[in-house]
Amino acid sequence: MTSTIRVLLVDDQTLIRGGFRALLEAEDDIEVVGEGADGREAVRLAAEHVPDVALVDVQMPVSDGIEATRLIAADPALAAVHVVILTNYGLDEYVFNALRAGACGFLVKDIEPADLLHAVRVAARGEALLAPAITRKLIAEYVSRPMDLTAGTDGSLDVLTNREREVVSLVARGLSNDEIAAHMVISPTTAKTHVSRAMTKLHARDRAQLVVLAYESGLVAVRP
Repeated sequence: MTSTIRVLLVDDQTLIRGGFRALLEAEDDIEVVGEGADGREAVRLAAEHVPDVALVDVQMPVSDGIEATRLIAADPALAAVHVVILTNYGLDEYVFNALRAGACGFLVKDIEPADLLHAVRVAARGEALLAPAITRKLIAEYVSRPMDLTAGTDGSLDVLTNREREVVSLVARGLSNDEIAAHMVISPTTAKTHVSRAMTKLHARDRAQLVVLAYESGLVAVRP
């Protein structure tokens, strides 16, 4: 029997929350366990309910979604909570900063209902909501910006084997596991294993953070 996916909704717009709740709770395998209207409530409710997925608006009063994501990601007791950022504008600097803070992906608020349901199920499995095409767009828009090359990595990827470093660099270039496998002439399962080990060693919550860490560490060169 499939376990129920527990979702937390945090958005300062009541209509947005109501619409998302109605859609999610119409599904047999999804339950909305709480609602909040600002970042402070997001952190409090995440600690109270420990949901599988927290849908968090990026821009809210009191405390924004980026700070809420950072606090949730930093709490070991909330390691199983997968934060998905909600935004009106698609991929922008707020979203990028949220990914750096620990979000597993993002959704635009005018998403199609079927895509929202799929995204919640993907996030609940612990997978990043970053398709290769989105990863490439993220890289194209942001790698030319100045970055703190020591943030989040202790300034070193020395904990990785050469094979794992190669895999992380390919993830950072937007390749899927199948594409990594083809490039390195290994099986998709082996590619997935290398990615998982790299995330564990670097304390990255998901694939999205691997992309960020690869650039911040200098593993992948920042284009001038």
